Amino acid sequence: MAAERRLSDYSLTGDRAHEAVQAGLAAAEWYHSEVPRKTMKELMKRSDQPAIRDTLIWAALHVALAGAGILLWGSWWAVPFWLAYGVIYGSACDSRWHECGHGTAFKTRWMNDAVYHIASFQVMRNPIAWRWSHARHHTDTIIVGRDPEIAWMHPINMTLKALAYVGIVDAWKSMGILARQAMGELSADEKDYIPESERPKAIFWARVHMLIYIATATTALGMAAAGMGWASVIPVLVIGGPRIYGCWHFVMTGLLQHGGLAEDVLDHRLNSRTVYMNPVSGWIYWNMQYHIEHHMFPMVPYYNLPKLHELIKDDLPPPNTSILDAYREMFAAVKRQREEPGYYLKRELPPTARPYRDELHQFVPDRSDA
Repeated sequence: MAAERRLSDYSLTGDRAHEAVQAGLAAAEWYHSEVPRKTMKELMKRSDQPAIRDTLIWAALHVALAGAGILLWGSWWAVPFWLAYGVIYGSACDSRWHECGHGTAFKTRWMNDAVYHIASFQVMRNPIAWRWSHARHHTDTIIVGRDPEIAWMHPINMTLKALAYVGIVDAWKSMGILARQAMGELSADEKDYIPESERPKAIFWARVHMLIYIATATTALGMAAAGMGWASVIPVLVIGGPRIYGCWHFVMTGLLQHGGLAEDVLDHRLNSRTVYMNPVSGWIYWNMQYHIEHHMFPMVPYYNLPKLHELIKDDLPPPNTSILDAYREMFAAVKRQREEPGYYLKRELPPTARPYRDELHQFVPDRSDA
């Protein structure tokens, strides 16, 4: 029965939540690679300059690409501009939401907060609910019954995973969550990680987001009623729509973070993946390809993660050499997980690394390659 429950009970209020607490997996002490205190202090220093530069580029690309798409409307030349705009709006927003949510992108707090709220809107996430959700994700990373952000839930539905790349199902689900929150209703899981004092703020921001989406849809319908034809879809292409047609890059990179790896362990080397990526994807992703490093030391800003990687890489599994290499590895593991519940890919450590800390991985037999 325990194995069957493991496959389905990912709620934060079920039996697995209680088991995780009893097993010492909740808010536990995690393994960290050794970094000298002085060096870590330098790596954790925040600076406005890199994030201001990247954010100005991001904002300029929004204006330039959408502007070109509107000016070229009615011509096939508009298509590549809208496709590129979709990625800048619908994918780059995810990493901006993430880093500014940590408060590490900018040194100045209001800058983090401003970009965080904009990016949260673009990715269709309640900025208050997800701030607390992500804090739990870092405290209890891939601990079943504790982590609300587990992307690969068993049994894995590969159809839904494929649909995620076009965002239709996820956007519909996200809108439903925002609508429910806007009506003042929070789920049992949300109440588990959102402090009571923050819940009115979550409801307020859900209402703000829904009002913007309603205004966008109303504008589009008004343009259609005025006889503007296909031009009436422009408001939706500018606001909201890119979360559907432009999310493929953030889904592509996001699924690599933990896919095929271990649940219920206290070592990020076992449940997270670092992947070398091309510079364009790295900029869109804001260096979250260094994902083991980020989870070990979440207060290191994105622009210092490559330096951190160089310092501790001898204590980590070898990174995947490319996105394609990572997908080959991940899908081989995922395919086996569908046939063998409890299996996970346990990547080999270099001789210089300290052994994995996996003694608490106890809910199911270890069926890794190790």
